Amino acid sequence: MPGANKIEYEVLEGWQQLPEGWSFVEVAGVATDSRDRVYAFNRGEHPMIVFDADGNFLDAWGEGIFTNPHGIYIGPDDRVYCADNFDHTVRIFEPDGTLLKTLGEKDQPSDTGFIQGEAPVQHSAGPFNRVTNVALSRTGDLFVCDGYGNARVHKFSADGEHQLSWGEPGSGPGEFILPHAIALDRYDRVYVADRENSRIQVFNTAGDYLTEWNHVTRPDDLYIDADDNLYVAELGERAGLGPNVEVSPHAPHARVSVLTLEGEIQTRFGGEDATAPGNFFAPHGIWADTKGDLYVSEVTYSAGGRWGMVPLDCHSLQKFVRIRG
Repeated sequence: MPGANKIEYEVLEGWQQLPEGWSFVEVAGVATDSRDRVYAFNRGEHPMIVFDADGNFLDAWGEGIFTNPHGIYIGPDDRVYCADNFDHTVRIFEPDGTLLKTLGEKDQPSDTGFIQGEAPVQHSAGPFNRVTNVALSRTGDLFVCDGYGNARVHKFSADGEHQLSWGEPGSGPGEFILPHAIALDRYDRVYVADRENSRIQVFNTAGDYLTEWNHVTRPDDLYIDADDNLYVAELGERAGLGPNVEVSPHAPHARVSVLTLEGEIQTRFGGEDATAPGNFFAPHGIWADTKGDLYVSEVTYSAGGRWGMVPLDCHSLQKFVRIRG
C-alpha cells in the first residue's frame, strides 16, 4: 500500500553528547518540545536527560522519582507526561521537572488477575496496572493505554478526572493484548498500538471501534505530526521474547514505518543488522520534531542485551534527519 509521498531520512551518527561517565542504560521513550529540545526518558541514573537539537546536553531530572520509565508525551504547552510502568502511575511535569500532578496510586495496581510471569490479564479493570503510554486530544483530554497488566484505554479530562474506559483482553475488535502506545489525530481518532496482536486499532474518542491495520509487526510506539504523518516503531519478532525463546533467522526484524492516517505506507526502514547505524533492535519510542527530523529510542538492554542478543553498548537513541518528502 504505497502512499502518495515518499519520505526519506538519513541517520545522524554520534548525535547526542552525554556528560562524561553517564549512561542511558536504555531509552524507553523520546519526545521533543516546542523548541525542539529532546527529552530522553531512560532507565539510567538520570531518568530524564534533555538535549538541544544538535545533541548538546542541557539538563537532567527525575532522579529518585521513577520506578521504570516507559512512555513519554509532551503537550503543546510543553508539559511532560510520563508513564511509569512498574509503579502504575502517570506523572505530569513542567519542562524543568517540577511535578504538577500524579494520576494513579503509586504501587497500587488495579485488579485484573494479572501476575507477572504467571498469569496474563484475566479481565479489564480501572486505572492502572502496568500503564504504558499517554497522548492528548486537541481539546486537552488525556488518553492513557494501560497495557502489560491491563487491556484498556482510559480517558481523563484536562483536569485529571477519569471519564471512561474501554477494552477487554482478546483479539477481536476493541480487544487488546498489550495496548502499548496511543496517538490522536486532529479529527479525534484514537490510534492504539495493540502490540501482541500485531495491529493498530482505530477508535473515536468515545471508544467506538472504527477500523484496524494488520500490516505492522508488534508496534511499540506511535506519533502523529502536524502534517498527518503517522510514525510507527515496530519491535518485530526478534526482541523482547525472553532468553529461552528460539528466534528464527527469518523472523521479521525491527523497523520504522511512516503511514498516512488511512494506513498507507509512505516509507519503511530498518535492516537485518540490528547494531548497524540506522537499523534497530528494539525500537520503543518515536517522535518527530518541528523540522520533520525523527528520533527513535530503544530498550536494547531489557529486550535482549541482558541475555547477550546484542552488545550492551548497542544504540538506544538515534536521530534521523529528514532529507526528502
